[in-house]
Amino acid sequence: MNNVTQERDFVQIIFSLLFITLMIVASFWVVQPFILGFAWASMVVIATWPLMIRIQGWLWGKRALAVTVMTLLLLLLFIIPVALLVSSLIDNSAPLIQWATRGHFRLPEFSWLSSVPLIGDKLLSAWQTLVTGGGSALLAKVQPYIGRTTGFFVAQAGHFGRFLLHLGLMLVFSMLLYWRGEQVAQGIRHFAFRLAGRRGDAAVLLAGQAIRAVALGVVVTALVQGVLGGLGLAIAGIPYATLLTVLMFLCCLIQLGPLLVLVPAIIWLYWSGDTTWGTVLLVWSCVVGTLDNVLRPMLIRMGADLPMILILSGVIGGLFAFGMIGLFIGPVVLAVSYRLLSVWMHESPPPEENPLEAAEALSELEITVEVTEHTPDTRQP
Repeated sequence: MNNVTQERDFVQIIFSLLFITLMIVASFWVVQPFILGFAWASMVVIATWPLMIRIQGWLWGKRALAVTVMTLLLLLLFIIPVALLVSSLIDNSAPLIQWATRGHFRLPEFSWLSSVPLIGDKLLSAWQTLVTGGGSALLAKVQPYIGRTTGFFVAQAGHFGRFLLHLGLMLVFSMLLYWRGEQVAQGIRHFAFRLAGRRGDAAVLLAGQAIRAVALGVVVTALVQGVLGGLGLAIAGIPYATLLTVLMFLCCLIQLGPLLVLVPAIIWLYWSGDTTWGTVLLVWSCVVGTLDNVLRPMLIRMGADLPMILILSGVIGGLFAFGMIGLFIGPVVLAVSYRLLSVWMHESPPPEENPLEAAEALSELEITVEVTEHTPDTRQP
């Protein structure tokens, strides 16, 4: 009788686990189209929640008015500019692809190298030797891949309708989260507390701090550098300034910096003979390129007191692992893991301050063990 009961319980457990797994998979399948929009909305709401609370205080404590203002701000400052940038990227990329694939791309002559003091003639001679010795042939082999690669990236950016759908979902979910933010946060904290007690609750709070730190320190810094760098490109007369601004913003997001776009623009200005604007853009690029060294640490400290190397490693690793949403997922995972590990380590007392005393104690312990092992047993059987 007992064996039959145990076998029946085991089968019941197996079927219960299968049913729970089936429900989880089915639920994920149902909400899959909304996951990306909800994830972006969560990141935006967490990062801008203090601003929403402040606006609510200005508007006589009316949550409806504060949600309306935040929705309009997201629409005017985020969704419309991003949609225009993507549209401009698609429009401006078409002539660039045609120009690259029709054989108009040539290696520059760099005749201005001869004006460099002392080593100018040697630099020009070396460059001409490189061009005549195989540079053109190498470019002819690479040129078909330039258009193919550019076309791939434009095709990825060309899913304009899907992109707008995710932006619309982000706006709708942001409105709902702004309206019921306290209830949603309390529910998530309750679930985390049910899983891991106080540590689970602390992990949720750390995740929110890490998201705010990334939004302030990484995204805002990249946006400021991209806008300032784009203004410099437009004023200097660089063609396709809007497209290059988007590229520069993406380079700043993945922590490569704006100089990957600004330095070639400076070289192009000097190469075309416009040395005045080339010098102006050079000085402006030095300011924009070093701005993140001051702005990013200050903004990260405002969001969360976390090591900057941890945030930057999470941004880069998360970007490669999860795509654009990994900009927030990577730092959150590293920040929560770092804080939980730190709390676990500090639950025990720290080691002795003097490492020599600890080494001497260990040596004495080893000597005692060796003497005990080599001492013959004199006890009578």
